[in-house]
Amino acid sequence: MNMVVCVKQVIDPEAPPASFKIDAATNKAVQAGVPPVIDHYGEYAVEAALRIKDASGGKVTALSLGVNLLREVVKKPLSMGADELVLLEDPTFDGGDSWSTARALAAAIKKLGEYDLILCGREASDTNAGQVGPGIAELLGLPSVTLVKKIDIVDGKARVERVTADGYEVIEMSLPALVTVSNEVGEPRYPTIKGIMAAKKKEPVVWKPADIGLDAALLGAAGRRAAMLKLFQPVREGKCEMVEGDTPEEAGANLALKLREAKVL
Repeated sequence: MNMVVCVKQVIDPEAPPASFKIDAATNKAVQAGVPPVIDHYGEYAVEAALRIKDASGGKVTALSLGVNLLREVVKKPLSMGADELVLLEDPTFDGGDSWSTARALAAAIKKLGEYDLILCGREASDTNAGQVGPGIAELLGLPSVTLVKKIDIVDGKARVERVTADGYEVIEMSLPALVTVSNEVGEPRYPTIKGIMAAKKKEPVVWKPADIGLDAALLGAAGRRAAMLKLFQPVREGKCEMVEGDTPEEAGANLALKLREAKVL
């Protein structure tokens, strides 16, 4: 099994809200004093691939796109057990939308050559769009299933369990194929000391637009098909009013009146 896992470096979604700021000039979120992380849904995809590798062998190649990628961050799939890391790293890739990102990743996967299964996170924590994975499948002409919580390779086919609103459904598809992995697959494994040391020694392969055979006009901000009109932080305000009474019963009655006035009851 040759597997490709798409992962993404993002600002840390678990960081305090005060660390986030919006750059109005570029319509981008920036984070001060907090290092970026690998998107957690991407880690679930890495874990799913490694479970397949543990069960039946194979090779796992992690693929990431961006600019100013921190090696200690994007090497995490290697420290977890992935075999290779390929980076699409160039200013040309900056500012893309789901379409231009999927196009670049699909071209890189073609260049990798033989592959049986492509795995992506169900969505990225910075956009929550969930469009890049299906976009890659469409560009490569592959069958795809989203929101997968379990993957079994049986008789040269992938049998997956897809999360639904009231349970899950079982789907079988031919390979090669693409799946987007949900958090129900199980917690990603912690990197071992051996894995961390091995990752430090292994250098990623870095590709530029010319290496994947795409014109710069199709990539990043230049290749966008969606325009972001505004990015902003919502303002949340709250107030507290103390409801009193001479007895607990009176306080309860007064609270009920207040709730009725506010049309909560």
